[in-house]
Amino acid sequence: MAEAKTAPLDAKIADKLLDLLSTDNEFRRLFKKDPLGALTKVGYKAPKEDIAGTASKAGAPAQRALHACCRVQRIAPKAEIIKARAEIRKMLVSGLALTTPQLDAAITAERRTRK
Repeated sequence: MAEAKTAPLDAKIADKLLDLLSTDNEFRRLFKKDPLGALTKVGYKAPKEDIAGTASKAGAPAQRALHACCRVQRIAPKAEIIKARAEIRKMLVSGLALTTPQLDAAITAERRTRK
């Protein structure tokens, strides 16, 4: 059985998404709150299967919803997105599987500890 993955993201849309995630605070807030809304804002047109979260046509592997794979609790700093841009872009344009882009900020012991 083939691994479920998202449909590949168009390279221009991936670039625009990464540009805004690495520069625009308002867009970053939108992405955290509503990944599908943020993706739509950069030109992504979600297939009906992606919105509904249903499997693709009979015989084909199920597709995972792209916006669901992009959910984050705490978005990575702009500098980290810039640093990992090429890797994140590669994942987005090839379709996301089990390994999703690290847009979620890492949780460290330092962040968990309150002073």
